[in-house]
Amino acid sequence: MIIYFRGIMTLWERITRSNFFIKLTSWEYWPFGIVQFPLFIYYAWLSLRARSFIFFSASNPGIVMGGMFGESKYEVLKKIPEQYTPKTILVKRPTTKQEVVDMLSHHGFTLPVIFKPDIGERGFMVKRIDSEQDIGNYLEQIKFDFVIQELVDLPFEFGVFYVRFPYEREGNVTSVVMKEMLSVTGDGISTLQQLILKKDRAKLQWEKLSLVFKDRLKEIIPHGKSIELVSIGNHCLGTKFLDATHLINDSLSRTFDSVSQQIDGFYFGRFDLRCASIEDLYAGNIQVLELNGCGAEPAHIYHPGYPLPKAIRVLFNHWKNIFLIAQENVKRGASYTSLRDAKGYYKKFKTATSLK
Repeated sequence: MIIYFRGIMTLWERITRSNFFIKLTSWEYWPFGIVQFPLFIYYAWLSLRARSFIFFSASNPGIVMGGMFGESKYEVLKKIPEQYTPKTILVKRPTTKQEVVDMLSHHGFTLPVIFKPDIGERGFMVKRIDSEQDIGNYLEQIKFDFVIQELVDLPFEFGVFYVRFPYEREGNVTSVVMKEMLSVTGDGISTLQQLILKKDRAKLQWEKLSLVFKDRLKEIIPHGKSIELVSIGNHCLGTKFLDATHLINDSLSRTFDSVSQQIDGFYFGRFDLRCASIEDLYAGNIQVLELNGCGAEPAHIYHPGYPLPKAIRVLFNHWKNIFLIAQENVKRGASYTSLRDAKGYYKKFKTATSLK
């Protein structure tokens, strides 16, 4: 009987610890199409009202496609005043490892740095580069232009969503997400592999982590020692998104309004940034890693346990704001991207986000 019950418990643990079950019970891991499905009908309705399926492209007239897809990360970042951004350069493909090494030296970079595609999304091919070997490995995979960015080693990473209607003098911060990097903490008994597999969020990244840490998997991690597994603040890479909307106040909105109004043709989007403290966030002492336009989401909704119905309401309001801002910009002389041009940008985007 004891053996029978142990067998049942082992089977139950195998089920509840499976990647499928972990994803099934936490909607933050569900496929994009499932979560966004209720919005498809609303999007169609807004498109009919605007008489354009590409109406979102007018939400940020200064960014290609309004920032939905196909825009150059480098070109968008260059629109932001330099005091708010880390050192960043664009590398045109094809290139060689030695040319990249020389470029790093010429522009005063020191390793480690961050490499990321100039066109991309959801953490695709964003890598921390620690050595010349890493440079060579990256060049073997990437077939299109990419960005080299100074590594910003500041403790806090946030996504701050800003909205301003063209007829208003001032905008507002509507969403703040705080990002907690994927890490494990040693207990003095478990190996790194065991610690990774014990933690749901890390277990889902096992395929990648087993390669990155292949030489340390059997290492027993001392009690209390924390190991950061992923240094890129992207949900798809295991970063935990925490609802930090409690930080929103008039001071924060004024700070990001001041920054945003210096960016030509920008009304709606998310600043992904790092800073040294909450006080620095309010003061605008920030380093913007990326500025994402209308294709960005108010990412605080991915806080573990955030109610799905509430998240969908947030997304409905998100699309309502895109529509209203785009309509107002059109009234003021902006235009929607043509369907033909949109197809061209989309084709370029899909090519850039494929390793084939």
